Amino acid sequence: MPTTSIPRMPARRALLAALLGALPLLLAPAPAVAEAARYELDPEHITMAFLVEHLGYAKVLGMFRAVRGSYRFDEGSGELSDVRIEVDTQSVFSNHAKRDQHLKSADFLNASEFPRMVFTAPTARRTGERTFSIDGELELLGRKQPLTLQATWNKSAESPIDKTYVMGVSARGSFKRSSHGMNYGVANGWVGDEVPLIIEFEAKRR
Repeated sequence: MPTTSIPRMPARRALLAALLGALPLLLAPAPAVAEAARYELDPEHITMAFLVEHLGYAKVLGMFRAVRGSYRFDEGSGELSDVRIEVDTQSVFSNHAKRDQHLKSADFLNASEFPRMVFTAPTARRTGERTFSIDGELELLGRKQPLTLQATWNKSAESPIDKTYVMGVSARGSFKRSSHGMNYGVANGWVGDEVPLIIEFEAKRR
């Protein structure tokens, strides 16, 4: 009958030595995965503006003068995540004092009861070499509704002013006021329902 051959002692020793030699490689920790860097919006270099139709004649340009936020971005992979932008609704400005007070009232932003407007997005989809579609949520007047921002990564480089690493972004989007319960002037057409957003900012890597 055929018998199973048993490796001779030198062969078994060689096999054991090879296994022991490979052990450090098997037990070595996996190489660290590069983490996306955290960026904070530079409050001195951000524009959060909006356009709203007035009686169909022309659009009123307004802005918010107090905005903060952060996100994570990996330049190598293009992965964008953890986007958060907070807007102080009391900071609304349209270059007309009486209109600004009306915008802060319960007819519009109700800034005393809802001092923050917040956009959040857990991730983003890369649509080109330097373009992204950011599907998130806008919380306004206590209601959360979907909002998509189309963003362009303009430039990343060391600032010649303070030597910090800066990323520049342009983003656009729009939402309906009525979807958040802001119905003033919608039915009679005095104030437009659709609100285009214009966002330009610089963010510093931390």
